Amino acid sequence: MTEAEFLQDYDPQAFPHPSVTVDLVLMTVRDGKLAALLQQRGDHPFKDHRALPGGFVGIDEGLDEAAERVLVAKTGLPAGGWLEQLYTFGDPARDPRTRIITVAYFALLPLEVLSRAPLVRDDLELVELEVSWPGERGGAISARAGGGTHLDLAFDHAEILGTAVKRLRGKLDYSTIAFALLPERFTLRDLQAVHEAILGVSLNKPAFRRRMLDKGWIEGTGERELGTSYRPAELYRLKPNQGD
Repeated sequence: MTEAEFLQDYDPQAFPHPSVTVDLVLMTVRDGKLAALLQQRGDHPFKDHRALPGGFVGIDEGLDEAAERVLVAKTGLPAGGWLEQLYTFGDPARDPRTRIITVAYFALLPLEVLSRAPLVRDDLELVELEVSWPGERGGAISARAGGGTHLDLAFDHAEILGTAVKRLRGKLDYSTIAFALLPERFTLRDLQAVHEAILGVSLNKPAFRRRMLDKGWIEGTGERELGTSYRPAELYRLKPNQGD
């Protein structure tokens, strides 16, 4: 039997067909805290719960293509930015509808960019993340609305968010991922604030600055910040070709 003959006789119903979705973890830092964009579900299951923006993968659609489509359709944010495939979640009981495997994607976005999404859709909200575990221990995390109200999360999205935080913390020391949250020119104070928000701890100022300068990722611009009531700090930038 040739391969063409085998494929002609192959029965695609011979095995069960799980559905596949993509979910987007879109994170930023707001008021010194990690925050993520969540969507209030309008339908069952988990009606009125908060969920990551997501959607089903089309039968002729690649995963990256689906993630870009969902980004535009569910958030109104432009496609073409950095989206990293985070992890695949396949607990058989994760979705009460049927067997659904989801591939989570992850991105860090500046606050001014991610804040635009709730202005486009009223079911979107930028919420504060509460991480109860230190370092890279991992585990589910919780979310709170602006007034501090605890939010119920749909499906296994508390676990997905926790996986994203663990990944983010793990990459801080060997990659330039945190610079996605900063403007082109920034102070060392700004850089430290981003690291502290991600790690959930206070860092020693001299040691942090020495470590950042020793890594060779950044360079001084010769400029200083404007509009401060104290001595203006020097502005730095990420060196060219220091991509993540």
